[in-house]
Order: sequence, then structure tokens, then C-alpha cells
Amino acid sequence: MFISITRLRIRSWRFMPAFYLWTMRSMKQARVTNGFRGGFTLVDRRRTFWTLTGWESEAAMKAYRGSGAHREAMSKLPNWCDEASVAHWNAGTLPSWVEGWERMQKEGRFTPVKYPSDAQQAKRIERPRTQPLVQGKI
Repeated sequence: MFISITRLRIRSWRFMPAFYLWTMRSMKQARVTNGFRGGFTLVDRRRTFWTLTGWESEAAMKAYRGSGAHREAMSKLPNWCDEASVAHWNAGTLPSWVEGWERMQKEGRFTPVKYPSDAQQAKRIERPRTQPLVQGKI
């Protein structure tokens, strides 16, 4: 299974309504995309959001990423976010959030944003809460 983990920190509360709308649209798109094997979202502290998804293949994930609501949402993220990172790898099952964070620390990449935080500039990724504010299934 091809694993994708993302972490986004929204830089201001004023972007939250639009971010929420595009997140719901993107989750709906994922559920009906060929090759989607399942996933989870995690609402962390300080307007930080994680996704952890499994795909049949890298090609399936890229087809989702580059189309529909997700593509539209991605175009907004450089302005909405002050921190953004992603990691991909192959595994037999979806990892835990901490395992995903560890992988992101080692192999992830930072996505360019227009207004990077000090943490983004220093390439620091805060560990997700083990007791998240909200966690859900995609």
C-alpha cells in the first residue's frame, strides 16, 4: 500500500471556514477515488491538521491529488498555511500517527508557503498529540 501523510497548519482563523469546506470536498472525493484504501484525519493543536491515507499505488494517489476538489484546495494552501509538509512510502498497513510523524521527520519534504512560520523555516515538525482534539475516518 502506498502511504501519504500530510500536515498543514492554517496561519489564521479567517481561513478556517474555507479550509473546512475544501477539506470536506476533498474527503468526499477521496472516498470515491479508484485506488483509495482508507485514511484518517487528525485535528491537532494550534490550527494544525493531519491526513494519513493509504492508496493502491502511487499513481492512484497522484490521480486524486491532481484532480477535482483536492487540486483546487492545493492551489489555496500556499496562502492559507504557514506550515506544510508531506511524506510518502510503501507499507503493509496504515501506520499510527506517531509512526507517520517519525517517517515525516526522516523522509518528508516541506511544501512551499508564502508566509512560513519559524518552525517551517527551521524545518521542525511538532509531534502530533497522542490524544488529538478530533480524529476521524475519511
